[in-house]
Amino acid sequence: MTMSFYKITCITTYKLHDRSKGGRTVVSAELITELKKITVEMRRNLLMMLEPGKVGHLGGSSSCMEILASLYFNVMNISKDKINDPERDIFIMSKGHSVPAQYAALAELGFFPKSEFGALKTLGGMLQGHPDMKTPGIEAVTGSLGQGLSVGAGIAIAAKYDKNPRRVYVLCGDGEMAEGQLWEAAAFSANYELSNLTMILDKNDLQASGSCVEVMKIPALKEKWTAFGWEVIEVDGHNYEELLAAFAVDTGNKPKAIIAKTIKGKMFPFAENVVGFHNGAMTKEQYAQAILVLDKQMKELN
Repeated sequence: MTMSFYKITCITTYKLHDRSKGGRTVVSAELITELKKITVEMRRNLLMMLEPGKVGHLGGSSSCMEILASLYFNVMNISKDKINDPERDIFIMSKGHSVPAQYAALAELGFFPKSEFGALKTLGGMLQGHPDMKTPGIEAVTGSLGQGLSVGAGIAIAAKYDKNPRRVYVLCGDGEMAEGQLWEAAAFSANYELSNLTMILDKNDLQASGSCVEVMKIPALKEKWTAFGWEVIEVDGHNYEELLAAFAVDTGNKPKAIIAKTIKGKMFPFAENVVGFHNGAMTKEQYAQAILVLDKQMKELN
């Protein structure tokens, strides 16, 4: 099956945070359209990794695409040409099973060729099923849920003591909210006033074995993070205006928690809010439908 790809231009033209000028640019309609086009390409990349019959984390990877596009193509100070820059921003995929979404972004930025997609989750392949620091652009090994925020807090406090301007972003899943280590990291981060740390919660309400409410009720998440001393912002995780505004908020001396309401399997009708696509395989018919949906969205954006 042949897939046509839109050639993205001027991706790096738009920057929310321009540190050299100490300010930020206006979030324009042009910027939002460009980010939407990038997100279509990222979801196309996901399909290239997860061909018909190949089991993979389609649902949780697609639910966080807009979050990652906002970070990698607008918010973060990061570049394939400065992969070891000591002042680069850091992104950690704490819900490591959704790393295909991160691969989709890194490939668009040129960190590695898209020809690697076909070898996803294979012995010796560059792109493993969970983050591996041998992969260009990956900053931490994750997958055991609840550990990513601790790693992020460690990097953030080191940067604070070194007076390093880098910022740290950690993406967590809502199933992860049941992990005790995560709440230890939350308390630590507020205690040491890690205002350079942002936790984004991909709140799609589903996890591997079912609904998050059925598996483990974690009510009042906004109130919990607030009580731990974080500045909390709730957004639609598929809305770029809301995401960019949340990332731009100055939290003073507090770490930031962005609770992003998302849809598992977003943009793939057969997978939306379907727990089976936490880690499932598409049929040939579903794969063809997914391509048509993305082609239609790109046509509407052009």
